[in-house]
Amino acid sequence: MKCTKLVFAAILLFSSSSFAQTAYDFVVEDIRVEGLQRVALGAALTYLPVQRGDAMNRFRVTQLIRSLYSSTHFEKVNIYRDGDILVVQVSERPTISNIVFEGNDDIKDEQLQESLDNSNIRIGEPLDRTVITSIENGLKDFFYSIGKYNADVTAIITPLPRNRVDLKLLFEEGDAAKIQQINIVGNELFPDDELFKQMELKFNAAWWDFLSETRYQQQTLSGDMENITSYYKDRGYLKFSIDSTQVSMTPEKDGIYVTMNVSEGEQYNISEVELVGDLLGFEEFLAQVIPLESGDLYNQAEVTFTEDFISKYLGRFGYAYPTVTTIPEINEDDKTVKLTLSVDPGKRIYVRRVNFVGNTITSDAVLRQNVNQMEGTWLSEPLLDSSKAQLSRLTYMENVEYETIRVPGIDDKVDVDFTVKEQASGSFNAGIGYGDATKLSLQAGIQQDNFLGTGKRVGLNVSTVSYQKQAQLTYLDPFFTIDGISLGGSVAYSEFDGGDFGVIQYNSKRWSVGANIGYPINEVNRISFGLTYSSVELSDDNTNFVQTSRFYDQFADRVDPDAPINYDSFLGSVTWSRSTLNRGLFPTAGSSQRASFSATTPNSEVNYFKIVGDGKWYFPLTRSQRWSVLARLRFGYGNGYGETDGIEQILPFNENFTAGGADTLRGFENNTVGPRGVVRFPSTLTNSPTGVPILRDPSQDTIGLSQRSLGGNAMLIGGLELIVPTPFLEEDFDNSVRTSVFYDVGNVWDTEFNFAEFENLTVQQNSDPLADYSDWKLYRSSAGVSVQWISPMGPMVFSFSRALKERDGDDARFFTFNIGSTF
Repeated sequence: MKCTKLVFAAILLFSSSSFAQTAYDFVVEDIRVEGLQRVALGAALTYLPVQRGDAMNRFRVTQLIRSLYSSTHFEKVNIYRDGDILVVQVSERPTISNIVFEGNDDIKDEQLQESLDNSNIRIGEPLDRTVITSIENGLKDFFYSIGKYNADVTAIITPLPRNRVDLKLLFEEGDAAKIQQINIVGNELFPDDELFKQMELKFNAAWWDFLSETRYQQQTLSGDMENITSYYKDRGYLKFSIDSTQVSMTPEKDGIYVTMNVSEGEQYNISEVELVGDLLGFEEFLAQVIPLESGDLYNQAEVTFTEDFISKYLGRFGYAYPTVTTIPEINEDDKTVKLTLSVDPGKRIYVRRVNFVGNTITSDAVLRQNVNQMEGTWLSEPLLDSSKAQLSRLTYMENVEYETIRVPGIDDKVDVDFTVKEQASGSFNAGIGYGDATKLSLQAGIQQDNFLGTGKRVGLNVSTVSYQKQAQLTYLDPFFTIDGISLGGSVAYSEFDGGDFGVIQYNSKRWSVGANIGYPINEVNRISFGLTYSSVELSDDNTNFVQTSRFYDQFADRVDPDAPINYDSFLGSVTWSRSTLNRGLFPTAGSSQRASFSATTPNSEVNYFKIVGDGKWYFPLTRSQRWSVLARLRFGYGNGYGETDGIEQILPFNENFTAGGADTLRGFENNTVGPRGVVRFPSTLTNSPTGVPILRDPSQDTIGLSQRSLGGNAMLIGGLELIVPTPFLEEDFDNSVRTSVFYDVGNVWDTEFNFAEFENLTVQQNSDPLADYSDWKLYRSSAGVSVQWISPMGPMVFSFSRALKERDGDDARFFTFNIGSTF
């Protein structure tokens, strides 16, 4: 069939489109579309603004071409005439088969893919080459904004069979340009060094100042300019301005010179402060509490604080969107300024619903128990902030955010959406091992802080090593009542063989059952009470340490002194806890304190008390809080009270404090730090002239020490940790992996130890030297690196440490590993 190709369009709208024009128009008898592969014919015809019977002309050709290109399905369009048949020949855009990123360090793959998705560049979609070009240029602009002027981004398109392509974005980021010099021109009131302190960007930074930012970033420079402006305006220079900023680059594009031209102006004092607008009856209160007063030097920070304070104060009463504007009236004659604070509270806002998003395990009811903002009440920003803080402190929450969303069509109601990200709320530990001291060990346990999404804590731990077997079942309902009263309990049984442990030669069996109830004082303080009944059996195993024999003597059977001793006790306790931590696990800001006093009741067979305190303080060093300092302190003291049969009560040695290990002093084996058990060996018997055996002079006695610590009745342990970003891991992993450099110091003492009784006695061979275990100057210390990981199996702790201060006989360990530890 002979086909006549005539051009209809006199001007080309697109370089890839053509149409032959004739000297006359024609009526379309039929339409034929050629070149379709993926796009269905029916779909293609929907983009044609021409139908059978329409008259073709130059305008309709223009419409047809525009419409086909706007569909984004076609890369090339040609239009022909075959008699009275309109022929549309198309070449479809290739389909994206795969997208690969290579060489990108500063931009994550997820961020890049999100950017491509916004431009409809994704696998399975047609490829728009014009959009690819704009993405390349946008990415280059991003790299330029962070000082990488040698960066390049190239889109490589590889054709594949069946009209498909692979898309690869190849990044050559290069090194960021370093700031060579910063010049400030026009400052006479404050020296350059003082203004440089207000800037995050640095130049010629010392080698040890590893936190300083020496590479150029446009956003950081903008922030520094705001900091300098605030520095002047906070000191009364109301008209201070940065007139211009010049940024120049070295020919190699690896160095930046920054010059700022400033006008300082003069200082202004406040002549008058006036509150106007609808203040809802709080005029007198606000006038008394705001920091702005006539006669004071103008301070922009106080002005901003006052605006925020008024807004937040009104927000407490449901006025969530107030407008507070400060209007300055400057008097150039006396260099004063009148400040008029105009307040428009807007409408009182009520909460229609509180919603939760992202909780796949935890029930809404559990989350709602930790939210102070109630539905149907005024919207309160303080209540929202405290709700976020309480949710964040839950150990099974990784991240919590909230937003208020206005209800469509209702101007005084909002919905509050809390978006939560859950994390592993339980730990499982199981293992088998062998050690010189522990021999074969088996352990298994499970603890769930969010049991079945109910927020209740349930734990079952069973472990056995050569020296100990124990089982414990624990339960805690943190919201036993709607008012936040908690109720918990535990049942435990353990057997301990000191002979296999190699510390002190005694065996014990203990079973206990207890319950506790807690009351919230306020959002961050809590007090709880507990009572535990214990039944303990101790056997001496024919080895008497001086520190333990005094306790044994109270219960020993005079007829059978080697028989086990038994005692029952009721231990009452009161505990105060406080927490302002920003997260339940791996916090970076805030603090937590816990103090408890426990004592056996007078009707118990042993009478003793213990005081224990624990505190942690986090100080973020950077705005992102990836660098923080942790200071921690733990102390404890215990002793007996009262008398039994004329014998003064002492702390049972099996209740002693111990130290060493991941939770106390890293770098030392678990529970090996502290006083040793002392055994006194009398002089040998000799025959007297009368034939009656006598003892030698007691000063000739010898002593021996236990291999490891017996523990003590006093403990003090502290430490400092520098929390740093984990090498080779992105910021997203900060909530599951933590790396820190630490220094630990402390010790365990026996305040009842009488060193003078033994200091002149001879220590047996192969025994460590005797020390004064009551001497507060004796301490241990260590330093190292710790890595903590919330793994699928539970919390894990890896510590590489070195003992800096150790005592004779200490079991120092360079590497320790723990699984199932609590943070």
